[in-house]
Amino acid sequence: MDYKKIIEKNKPEFEKALEFFKTEISAIRTGRATPALVEDLIVEVYDGKFRMQELATITAPEPRVLVIQPWDRQVIQKIENAIRKNNLGLNPIVEGQQIRLNFPSLTEERRREFIKLLKQKAEESRIKIRRLRENIWEEIQKMEKEGEIREDDKFRGKEELQKTTDEYNKKIEDIEKKKEGELLTS
Repeated sequence: MDYKKIIEKNKPEFEKALEFFKTEISAIRTGRATPALVEDLIVEVYDGKFRMQELATITAPEPRVLVIQPWDRQVIQKIENAIRKNNLGLNPIVEGQQIRLNFPSLTEERRREFIKLLKQKAEESRIKIRRLRENIWEEIQKMEKEGEIREDDKFRGKEELQKTTDEYNKKIEDIEKKKEGELLTS
């Protein structure tokens, strides 16, 4: 096996780190209501824990409104409680067999908090990518020590690995800038 195969074999791990970042920041609220803000909230019902999206339909009929329509109306109270407990700064309003969430405009202080959280999530993702790079580099070095590849291939592998790492860090940076722009302009 050469260094290219090792890097290629680990590409899905780089993708997982990127997807983790996208998922984590999807719950950071901009001025617009989006189902991603609540779909992964955990609701304790039926003697178990379920994600909101497993219990209800979540729609955004207006830019600053989410409507949650549980499939079983017996869980409305449990969903309402889960929303209140999750520190989203939202006040759920029960309207018959659905729950309405009105999203107020973001205050400057709240925007700064969300940007700080965004930067923290970006750094967590960069750390995952760095760890992955270190593991792959160790594998390449081991191959060279065992005589599977030549020394010049080891250094080519290091350059190729750095290009891949830089590519994924750039993707994280681009997503971070886009989300920060949304936070500042919403």
